[in-house]
Amino acid sequence: MIILADGSGGIDPAGLTAVERDIYEQKTNSPTPFHFESAEALRFELRLRANIVKAAIALERSHAGFATFSKSRANRNYWKRLDNGGFLLHPNVLPADAIRDIYENGDAYGFECATAIVIVLYKAVLDTIGETAFNRLFGNLQLYSWEHDSDMPLVTQDNNHESFAGDVLYYSNPDYDPRTPQWQGENVVKLTGDRLFGHGIGIEAEDVIIRHLNNHRRPGSKVSAYLFDRITYPDFYAIYRETKAANSGAPYIRRWPDGWIAGRVGSKTQVFTGQPPVLNA
Repeated sequence: MIILADGSGGIDPAGLTAVERDIYEQKTNSPTPFHFESAEALRFELRLRANIVKAAIALERSHAGFATFSKSRANRNYWKRLDNGGFLLHPNVLPADAIRDIYENGDAYGFECATAIVIVLYKAVLDTIGETAFNRLFGNLQLYSWEHDSDMPLVTQDNNHESFAGDVLYYSNPDYDPRTPQWQGENVVKLTGDRLFGHGIGIEAEDVIIRHLNNHRRPGSKVSAYLFDRITYPDFYAIYRETKAANSGAPYIRRWPDGWIAGRVGSKTQVFTGQPPVLNA
């Protein structure tokens, strides 16, 4: 269920896109309480989730290639390739321009699924908040793995029983062939219906994702790939607040809800909680 802090009953779904409306109805009908500061904050999450779906589909259509970290590639006019296979934004390049270039010149790029997740999230945020706020908030972009080097505030929960379009899921392949370690798992973006986007596999249903990973197990293995018990998504409320601060020019200090544990892995803030999100469900 959706609960707004002002006690109002929700928002008019007539003004939502089809993807936004599906997410709104799914959360409204869920037994899990999802708390929002305001109707504006709720609309922001719905819009960003819908843009994550769009960004994932667009990346699949961009012709950006799949490559291991050791063989990754990027447009040198925008990015410096690092020794670990990640990409660092050139200091004279605007972040928004560099992210757009991946979508416009996909043939110049090759990266793993973890990097693809970072790119999708950044593109979705760019499309949601606009380039002025984006350039201010993400001035030192580094694309590597969302688990290590993303400046995107993320929330990770150990629960895959209820997910929504725009969530990031992970399929683990525990008995992967050591000759192809890139297929030890697949990060995917949940789209609408039963569709999932996994870079290097495409837009497919769950059974296709699992079958692809199973084709890269140790010879003779009977241990199947499976959906890992974890969901990750942007900290919608933090991005919403930071965007408002960026547009106003005022500084903003992120405050986590009581009872949450925040930690940094690389340059990324990660939040873990055993309970449903309070502010940015």
